[in-house]
Amino acid sequence: MIDLYFWPTPNGQKISIALEELGLAYNVHMININENEQFAPDFLAIAPNNRIPAIVDHDGTDGPVSLFESGAILHYLASKTGALMPEDAHGQKTVMEWLMWQMGGFGPMLGQAHHFNFYAKEKLPYAIKRYSAEANRLYGVLDNQLAGKDFVAGDELSIADIAIFPWTRTYARQNVAIENYPNVAAWRIRMIERPAVLRGIKIGADLRDEIKGMDDSDWRSAFGVQT
Repeated sequence: MIDLYFWPTPNGQKISIALEELGLAYNVHMININENEQFAPDFLAIAPNNRIPAIVDHDGTDGPVSLFESGAILHYLASKTGALMPEDAHGQKTVMEWLMWQMGGFGPMLGQAHHFNFYAKEKLPYAIKRYSAEANRLYGVLDNQLAGKDFVAGDELSIADIAIFPWTRTYARQNVAIENYPNVAAWRIRMIERPAVLRGIKIGADLRDEIKGMDDSDWRSAFGVQT
């Protein structure tokens, strides 16, 4: 059994999607970041950077093992199960490149674009221009990588796809026109049409006002499926 410490944000959704795809048993412990629950001592004991997600795997090799940082958790789960990661060295290298790309660029920069375009009380033209431009550059990089491929690292779903995917739901708030990136748009549909991906991204949705009450059709529509 795996304990998942979670809030329904893109970083949290990476892990709920992975657990659903892998078919692993897990319990969800909601860490309400709006109420500063991420600073509670019990949570800090397993996530010292006070960020979700984190897990405790009670079936670790040498007993219970805890992990924080979504990229580390995804790699651990892939290593544990032998799934969501190619068997060949070249494929593994490619998955790890794109996992690190998401962790170091796509997530942080889209987060900044989202913040300055949508949340910031003071609209700062320099910040909006800078982060919107970087968001579009990164979507372009992803679009090029997906050309001629079903998934980021090739023909099979991997932890790289799972890491990247949740960040693309709010592309409009990142000042991105998704139609400018047709390979990304098609990949988003392939992803959300996977039942496990849909189950995983819906975990805890009723706890956030912007996604509360969305049914399966709404989720598919949000990722480009025409209804």
